[in-house]
Amino acid sequence: MAGSVNKVILVGNLGRDPEVRNTQDGRKIVSLSVATSETWKDRGSGERRERTEWHRVVIFNERLGEIAERYLRKGSKVYLEGALQTRKWQDQSGQEKYTTEVVLQQFRGELTLLDSRGEGGGGYGGGGGYGEPAYDGGPASRPAGGGGRGPWPQRSIRPAARFRRRDSVLNNAAPFF
Repeated sequence: MAGSVNKVILVGNLGRDPEVRNTQDGRKIVSLSVATSETWKDRGSGERRERTEWHRVVIFNERLGEIAERYLRKGSKVYLEGALQTRKWQDQSGQEKYTTEVVLQQFRGELTLLDSRGEGGGGYGGGGGYGEPAYDGGPASRPAGGGGRGPWPQRSIRPAARFRRRDSVLNNAAPFF
């Protein structure tokens, strides 16, 4: 095989507010806890069942971290693209510990806000007011919801039509959302 792919795509809801910390050299790191759910109808009982998975997400991308810190809150619905990474450390008792995380690196990754949490109306993407890309140096990372949370410049050269298309495609392709 000539190469490999390490790409994770998540659409889910935040289980808590973003956690922000700074490294010793002043870089910001934002951690998220994202829940994804799957529902189905049990064949035997006919009851509706649901399973929720929790994912640790770490944002090293400075611009996406700023967007997450400013606009995301517990319950926010997000679309994320990142890479899966496992890291190892020793706890206070010397035991080796491992954790696997979805990581949005400095020049990779995508973060899209998918809802407005009832804070405003109109605008781009249904209920928002934000159509500006969050990070111009990489894939289109757009906050497209959250009307009323703060000023966000709008440009007519890049309308949020891509957001609406992605949202409708995701809703049609994944019946458990």
